Amino acid sequence: MMTAFHDVRFPIGVSFGATGGPEWRNEIVPLTSGFEQRNSRWAQSRHHYDAGTGLRSLADLDDVMTFFEARRGSLHAFRFRDPFDHLSCRSGKMVAPGDQFLGNGDGTNAAFQLVKHYGDYVRPITKAQGGSVRAAVNGVEKTEALDFVVELATGKVIFQPGRIPPAGATVTAGFGFDVPARFDTDRLTISIKSFKAGEIPTIPIIEVKA
Repeated sequence: MMTAFHDVRFPIGVSFGATGGPEWRNEIVPLTSGFEQRNSRWAQSRHHYDAGTGLRSLADLDDVMTFFEARRGSLHAFRFRDPFDHLSCRSGKMVAPGDQFLGNGDGTNAAFQLVKHYGDYVRPITKAQGGSVRAAVNGVEKTEALDFVVELATGKVIFQPGRIPPAGATVTAGFGFDVPARFDTDRLTISIKSFKAGEIPTIPIIEVKA
């Protein structure tokens, strides 16, 4: 039985000092001809982080320790703000309703999954940031609550009755998002360097599919 996802965010000040990034799992087979065959074992990338580099104070250390205990180590997943990739737009830009293409309307489908495009790779976004989603139909921005609602736990934009995009309409959105993740350890090693400073050398965190 899957354990619950805790809809809380890892201390954001610490996460912005984290290191990490995406991982792919590929299989490369050398052939006798000198060529090689490459196969992807994963349909989606998986992100890894180390938040130990983000600790700046004893307050940060206390926040992380409390958060770790509340999650029972690796048992419960949570929201993590990727310091490098948490917006629908490029770094340094402002979120806009035309950032990402979600699909075309058919006149009956009300729900559209938030996604982010990286070239031809499309990444589902399942943990939207509350209040950040801006949606548009055929380039015309819509109003949250009046025209659509957002399921923050699934990343779905759901248009209200009477506001469903018509057939052929282009649906786009801009947004902020978190990564569903868990601790990749059940033990933290904590030390106090001085009266006002402490450290946790490594805080491994790994993305989960949720």
